[in-house]
Amino acid sequence: MGSRDQRSPALPNLITTATNKFDNRLPLPAWGCRFAPCDLRRVNFETTTIKLPMEAIPLKHYNIFVGPIELQLAAFLKGLDYSQLFVIADENTERHCLPRLEKALGQSPFSLVSVPSGEANKNLDSCRLIWKELMGQEAGRDALVINLGGGVIGDMGGFCAATFKRGIRFIQAPTTLLSQVDASIGGKLGIDFLQVKNSIGLFQDPLAVFIDPAFLDTLPSREIRSGFAELIKHSLIADAEQWARIRQLGRLENMDWESIIVHSLHIKRRIVEQDPLEKGIRKALNFGHTIGHAVEGLALETDTPLLHGEAVAIGLACEAYLSHQILGLPLKEVAQIGRYIVQQYGHYPQNPNHYPDLLALMRNDKKNQGGQINFTLINPLGQAAINQHCNPELIEESLNYYNGLAY
Repeated sequence: MGSRDQRSPALPNLITTATNKFDNRLPLPAWGCRFAPCDLRRVNFETTTIKLPMEAIPLKHYNIFVGPIELQLAAFLKGLDYSQLFVIADENTERHCLPRLEKALGQSPFSLVSVPSGEANKNLDSCRLIWKELMGQEAGRDALVINLGGGVIGDMGGFCAATFKRGIRFIQAPTTLLSQVDASIGGKLGIDFLQVKNSIGLFQDPLAVFIDPAFLDTLPSREIRSGFAELIKHSLIADAEQWARIRQLGRLENMDWESIIVHSLHIKRRIVEQDPLEKGIRKALNFGHTIGHAVEGLALETDTPLLHGEAVAIGLACEAYLSHQILGLPLKEVAQIGRYIVQQYGHYPQNPNHYPDLLALMRNDKKNQGGQINFTLINPLGQAAINQHCNPELIEESLNYYNGLAY
């Protein structure tokens, strides 16, 4: 859909002087909410439940719809002209999420393309499977794809759509907390190659994103915790008050996810809209990911792989330590971050014998510049500093710091 008039205020150019000024309140209608007309003077709040339509968060080239997917998807599709509809899913979302999507689609026919789940299958072999299915169904450039799944399906399904016959349109329907708060904004698509995450890919916006928090009910607690790491990251780089609130949260299974997701989406939107191609301020979103991606890539080659958010959580603890060493983040706050990470995620000590392998993966990180390993660090809390460089000895020191953390 096209852009809307309601716009968020532009961020100042320097994230190191601006990000702690984000509005910490939940979004108001000026951010793009759509409320049903209602005369509040005639409502009995003790007996009346007001059902709101999906909230629409407007971006430059598309909207993110948050709420029950059946409220908007069918109507959205009716406004499109397409020859065929394909749904890309894995065995988990096919079983747990496809029935809800089918209900939302109404009478719209579609062809299912099923791929194996997991980060280990986010590769060229799975892309070949998707492209072969699209080719076998004689999909034209006027076809439409819905990616139903977590970050793997969204990244890889979008990549396959954006490259098939030089590009067919796609819609994202993220089903994990991680994909709802992280992959919904920014148009990053891609696959892993030679253990390096997202090393083959491109930027391409979807037609729309439909975030239905009800999909989170299908997830095991480990997947919820994985996605929660991105919410922690958003607070640490851009909203210190939100970080304070997060530390007070109880069991993650009892969260009001819709309000938390929307708040986090607005943080990411304000960053991405100023820097869509990650040339500057958008690098703030990489906090925790330089070390996290390396840890995740190495773990994929073992019998005990880590989920993306679990690896990023390790990266957050390590890079908080680097933030102390490079920028002077107080040790009290470094320890606070480290303790919270271990309490939420457990402890996965890194083998010092594997440090050279981790450093080799970091040296291939796509964010690097001039042959130096590039980090985003923080100081104070809620404020990020991009393009920070650390020598290998200091990086190993941060991994030793993480290894020394305990409950």
